Amino acid sequence: MMKVLLSNVVNGCRVGSITEVGRHGNRVLEFPGCLLYTRCGSAPHLTHDVLQKLDTLPVGVQLTLPTLAEQHNVVKDFQHGIGKFTGMEDSFLYCSVQDPAVREATGYNFNKGVSVWGSGGRIKLEVADFMSIQKAFCPDWYQCLCDGDTVSSDTSNKRVRKSVDRTLNFLDKCLEIHQDSQELKASEILGVIEGGDLWEERLRSARETCKRPVAGFVLDGFQSFAMERETRKNLLTAVLEVLPEDKPRIIHAVSRPDEVLEAVECGIDFFDSSFPYQVTERGCALVFPFSKKSDVCEETMIQSSDDASKETTENQPCQGSNEGTQSQKTEFEMDLNNRQKYAQDFRPVLPGCSCYCCQNHSRAYIHHLLQTGELLARVLLMMHNFHHYFGFFTAIRESLHQGTFQELKAIVTQRTK
Repeated sequence: MMKVLLSNVVNGCRVGSITEVGRHGNRVLEFPGCLLYTRCGSAPHLTHDVLQKLDTLPVGVQLTLPTLAEQHNVVKDFQHGIGKFTGMEDSFLYCSVQDPAVREATGYNFNKGVSVWGSGGRIKLEVADFMSIQKAFCPDWYQCLCDGDTVSSDTSNKRVRKSVDRTLNFLDKCLEIHQDSQELKASEILGVIEGGDLWEERLRSARETCKRPVAGFVLDGFQSFAMERETRKNLLTAVLEVLPEDKPRIIHAVSRPDEVLEAVECGIDFFDSSFPYQVTERGCALVFPFSKKSDVCEETMIQSSDDASKETTENQPCQGSNEGTQSQKTEFEMDLNNRQKYAQDFRPVLPGCSCYCCQNHSRAYIHHLLQTGELLARVLLMMHNFHHYFGFFTAIRESLHQGTFQELKAIVTQRTK
């Protein structure tokens, strides 16, 4: 039986662990924490052996349904679940409905289901289809089918209310199938909180979802492009006050370091790690500091801030980024595509970083790999960016235990002011 153990709650921030969780019943998830972002059942650009070289690898793994849905019949015929199929049988697996790294196409959901986009195009999923996939996959946790198509600026109030009604209807139908399923006996279903930026609909969604026997909650539609920062903070605070303390809270597509810290203050437990992947696709490296002892030099931070400012001004797509991913650079990263700055810079990507990339290679080498289109460029960048991001979450938990969270927040956000 899953147990949520709260070590402390400080000004809304929750720190603790979830024990006796997962199909094997012996996993421990510490929070605040992040889940390992995957595509097609593996970490982007990394083989399983290379992935194991990373320090502080998360216990939880996020499976993104759009990248796997086309293969569900193969997994069904395999008969041993998605964990064994992908070589992650010992990992804690969470399946999300959408891919947080890709902006969801709008206008394609329908009364009986939702659309996801695989490599072959649109996949229409009704409740029966969705639950058939979950039965084949047998994840530890899975997000219930939901209608989250409310992030567009021209979404009407009527459409937002419909999204809440549909999502609750999907949840009831999924729960009915879940409770009668032998395949999902060891799996847990998470309810989804919808409602766009409408206060009353968010609260209605939260209260109604709390009435259902769900194991936890997914807060959907809080992306930075969906609403103003202050609106998001106020909505999160209001919604989380309604949710029970003994169930986990997950948020999607809120993964920039400054956004993560704000969400932690509101009471969010788990995040995805799509941000390091997006940074990697841009040919960039995470360099933001999260410790007083950080070896990130002032020059590095100035360079990353200048890169982000230039990108915002020019509004140009980043070299090598995948269509559909968030392409705008941020203050937290260094653009190694820049020939003028890095073609002859033989320092590590991030001085003092203990990752394989920084211990063995230079900025000039990564720049060279990017310019020549070598696959190794994103392998090394993915190793560094995951390593740095996972270390950031370790620092968050330590700061909450030590009472230094506000100091950490000041260090991380110093370049965003």
